[in-house]
Amino acid sequence: MKVLPAKRGYTLVEILIVVSIIGLLAGLGLPHLLTANRQSRSRIFVNDLRIASNAFTHFLLENDEYPRDKTPGRMPNGMSSYLSNFQWSEKTSIGGNWDWDFGQFGVTAAVSVYRPTWSEEEMTKIDAIIDDGFLGSGNFRARSGGYMYVIEERP
Repeated sequence: MKVLPAKRGYTLVEILIVVSIIGLLAGLGLPHLLTANRQSRSRIFVNDLRIASNAFTHFLLENDEYPRDKTPGRMPNGMSSYLSNFQWSEKTSIGGNWDWDFGQFGVTAAVSVYRPTWSEEEMTKIDAIIDDGFLGSGNFRARSGGYMYVIEERP
């Protein structure tokens, strides 16, 4: 009778070492991935903010007035053709709802994000991309319940 050689597999220790190395590599890369995700989402928000503000400016040029104020997440009357490819009723890339502010918060016209989920520190970073990095002044600033990009100041 011929004896077959024993089949050798991986030991538990070898498997644990491989799993530990994979976990370590994932742990080192995850923070960079999260930072890149946040930066990407903030850039998307800034781009969307500019698209929306340009649409409202275009509306003004064609109609000699801005649309009336509307509640957050609701498309202002007459804006559907100007924002046809824009997800106005959807959450923004930083959470919260889009909002049109006409004659509110001490300005004539502004595009706002109402109740974003990002912290004030993160919103300050967005302000630095758009403006002066200070949420108390400039075109991008804090408002009650959110942040606004001012299109036109009150005279």
